[in-house]
Amino acid sequence: MALMPGPDNIFVLTESIAKGARNGILIAFGLNSGVLVHTLAAATGVSLILKQSELAFLIIQYAGAGYLLYLAYLSAKEKVAPFESKENQQQGSFTLFRTGFIMNVLNPKVSLFFIAFLPQFVEPSAGNVTFQMVIMGVAFMVIGFLTFSSFALLAHQLRKPLNSLKVLVWIKWAKVAVLIGLAIYLFI
Repeated sequence: MALMPGPDNIFVLTESIAKGARNGILIAFGLNSGVLVHTLAAATGVSLILKQSELAFLIIQYAGAGYLLYLAYLSAKEKVAPFESKENQQQGSFTLFRTGFIMNVLNPKVSLFFIAFLPQFVEPSAGNVTFQMVIMGVAFMVIGFLTFSSFALLAHQLRKPLNSLKVLVWIKWAKVAVLIGLAIYLFI
């Protein structure tokens, strides 16, 4: 599942190419830490509220889409500069982590995925169902983090051959398009 191309993978790739592996890895850590919220919600039944309450689902959906559009706006305002320039300074660790975390937590489709996915692998006769779901969610998180971090490291290797102003402008607008695409994805 973590290897399947998706909006999160693309966001990690574009950030890693534009700002380096460190940024991509910190965003990957945030994205995959958000999985814990969805896992706990699915394990405790809280996420059923999203499934049964259209209003709760829409509130989270609109908040998530709004946040992604805000990130797209910030990305569109970024100045394009060669990788080693002062204009291309890396963001703080917490900011990057928070960006990934909020992106994941405000995606109600992830909660619905965990409601549908995790119970398929629970064995009620094996003991505490909540504990089993949490263990599977943590395993999913670790696998996702390792996969996304690998993408970040591979994308970082592309920085040198892509370090031209023309390519960097394309990468900037690709990142903006990915964020807008993610926002649209929340509405579908």
